[in-house]
Amino acid sequence: MTQPQYDDTSDQIAVRKGKRARLLEEGRDPYPPELEITSSVGGVRSGYAVNRDDDAAGSAREAADDVVVLEPGDELTEARVKIAGRVMLFRPSGKIAFAQLQAGDGERIQVIFSLANVGKEALDALKADVDLGDYVWVEGYVGASKRGELSIFACEWKMASKAIRPLPKTFTAEDGTEMSLGEETRIRNRHLDLITRDAARKIVRVRAGMMKSIRRTFDERGYLEVETPILQPLHGGAAARPFETHINAYDQDLYLRIATELYLKKAVVGGIERVFEIGKNFRNEGADSTHSPEFSAMEAYEAYATYEEMAVLTRDLIQNAARDIFGTTTVTLADGSEYELGGEWARLDLYTSLSEAVGEDVSVETPRERLVEIAEKFGIGVKEYAVAGKIAEDIWEELVGSKLWEPTFVFDFPEDTSPLTRNHRTKPGLTEKWDLYVRGVEVATAYTELADPVIQRERLTQQSLDAAAGDPEAMQLDESFIEAMEQGFPPSGGMGMGIDRMLMVLTGLGIRETILFPFVKPQAKAPKAVEADSE
Repeated sequence: MTQPQYDDTSDQIAVRKGKRARLLEEGRDPYPPELEITSSVGGVRSGYAVNRDDDAAGSAREAADDVVVLEPGDELTEARVKIAGRVMLFRPSGKIAFAQLQAGDGERIQVIFSLANVGKEALDALKADVDLGDYVWVEGYVGASKRGELSIFACEWKMASKAIRPLPKTFTAEDGTEMSLGEETRIRNRHLDLITRDAARKIVRVRAGMMKSIRRTFDERGYLEVETPILQPLHGGAAARPFETHINAYDQDLYLRIATELYLKKAVVGGIERVFEIGKNFRNEGADSTHSPEFSAMEAYEAYATYEEMAVLTRDLIQNAARDIFGTTTVTLADGSEYELGGEWARLDLYTSLSEAVGEDVSVETPRERLVEIAEKFGIGVKEYAVAGKIAEDIWEELVGSKLWEPTFVFDFPEDTSPLTRNHRTKPGLTEKWDLYVRGVEVATAYTELADPVIQRERLTQQSLDAAAGDPEAMQLDESFIEAMEQGFPPSGGMGMGIDRMLMVLTGLGIRETILFPFVKPQAKAPKAVEADSE
């Protein structure tokens, strides 16, 4: 004999849907359009304190002058509040029920529903209607339970939003082990992550603080923020494979931008001499702990600056953000270790450090064939279309870059991989470009920008030939950009930095944790229900 294996979640959803239907039949809206709120959970907690002998933080008698101090059992019937929150704990028992309401910021407070205060009908309805995860509105007064917990003593309650789907089971085991959502579940269901985990809510606040700090730093330096197109007829500004799309109105193929560089340089040509943009870029490449196909980036351009000034700007952006958010440049990473972002940052020369790593002199003049041999010696793959400079960079990345722990600017890259960068003024074959590495990951890049439109045309023409030869990351020749440069592009410095990677620098998290809703690989379809044998 066989019997079906039922999904417990489905059963719970069915029960909750039944409660929703009953509420509607009884004329009680489980999703009211408006509820009066006079206080927040955090506001109550900051305005009241309870004296407890076992208070690890010290006696409430040391609270600020404007904080009302309660003794266990105190009930301030005149201190009426109207609050709402998600039910995270619910214990009905006889003539009383206890609930723990959670606000959006994770703050929680106990609510006590007693027969004497709410009446039998309301208490019975509470027990029959409320499930974990529901939003509940409460009117009551502030007090302290006999056990000394700050509480709201409810006089009235209403369903604010009936949750049809149950919350995931998370708890702390008796041995102190945290039973929480797995990483994949958290990434795919960020709303559940935000509900159940303080760290998830914290990173949202940290990112918001970082964005405020970035804009403040730019504003203090006289930069203007602009927006440029995401849909572009040509892709350029970076070496990356683009996403393709199509506009039906014009029957034209378009690309999602891979960078904002070319349009921002047009703005500089137009006289916006200090300009920056923060926005989404899209690159049709792989996803891993440091890459996402959809990511946030900032780019900044300053007339009459070089890559040296852009290095100072980049360091200031990161250090200012650390101070604004944490009050210090010594940040605590996700693993609990401390990391120092303050002071001057290290500098490194690309080819000098590469030569030291491989044990022989390597320069921009080293033949491609020899670079291939060096790469093979260290087990580093080489693509057929890769130019000499790209092979050198790949070897360096594996042997040097991935091992740079402290913040380090890596200077002077080969010309054949930097088509938008000015030639180095003293080192033939190189360009004035740096990459910033932090804990083995590239975070930002900057150039002394190429201002000569004739050389720029030659570079982009070569890129088009590279694309025709099979390089999927090569740029296209953009005539409108060249024409803008021919109008006169002042000497400038430019910088680009990933917003998500900047947050990685400040927190030590992987990129999928720094993006609120990251793009993830689609899940395989769930298998059909199976029949299980039963003895």
